Amino acid sequence: MCVVLENHALKVSIHKKGAELFSVFNKKTGLEYMWSGDPAFWSKTSPVLFPIVGALKDGSYSFNDKSYTLSRHGFARDRIFELESKTIDTATFLLESSLETLVLYPFSFSLRIVYQINDYTVTVTYEVVNEGSMPMYFSLGAHPAFKIPLTEGTIYEDYFLEFNSTESAQCWKLSPEGLMMNESYSLLHNTTRLALKKEMFHHDALVFKNMKSDCISMKSSKHNHGVDFFFAGFPYFALWAAKNADFICLEPWCGIADAVHHDKQLVNKEGMQKISRGQKWSRNWSIKSY
Repeated sequence: MCVVLENHALKVSIHKKGAELFSVFNKKTGLEYMWSGDPAFWSKTSPVLFPIVGALKDGSYSFNDKSYTLSRHGFARDRIFELESKTIDTATFLLESSLETLVLYPFSFSLRIVYQINDYTVTVTYEVVNEGSMPMYFSLGAHPAFKIPLTEGTIYEDYFLEFNSTESAQCWKLSPEGLMMNESYSLLHNTTRLALKKEMFHHDALVFKNMKSDCISMKSSKHNHGVDFFFAGFPYFALWAAKNADFICLEPWCGIADAVHHDKQLVNKEGMQKISRGQKWSRNWSIKSY
């Protein structure tokens, strides 16, 4: 159930369930950069969010006058992917629509997740193909969790995020049900840095729209180790951690949770991607560890 990619710099491990990245070990630093997946807090490490991102209003949506139910973030993260191909430094995982998925989501699709390592960088590419005859609507997002603290002798509050552009992006509020509210507040004040504190995530994720940055670095004030996280092409971004857990999720999204007053029509859902018959859609993100 585990696939390993390895080069002179990294050893990277991926589960076939969810095609989920669960280990990035840097041979030079001797450090593991991914969250351990401790089920006492959160058992996942880097799930893919597909075919929706976030929660649906009342857990359901309508398409072509028929109602469907989907749990938060969709079903791909809990499915077993086929290992379609593998080399020393690349692995391609495949999930295809089935009678089981069609009950939840009425589109024929193929979803490939491609992992590639190059020196100290891991690149994760998503490829969605509409295998059906009608236009396909979907959202897709990433949810990787990075270990904090990275080194012994440091604590969570010794770490911060650094943006590659000056940010004043508003943070959008979530309802108790995880739906987008029409309210935002200022968390980033013309800055390139956000200090990390566990209490920031006691209520839910911090959700941003249309940030200027396309790279966020996780760094420490006590040492020179961290990660650079690249995510060009994703219009939404979220930060999240389970309450009092030793990690942070850096989440680039193409899609977002339903709004509180959404009409539940899939075609009207904010952030939905639409591709025609046979069309391929692709996005990627990457992490460089040091």
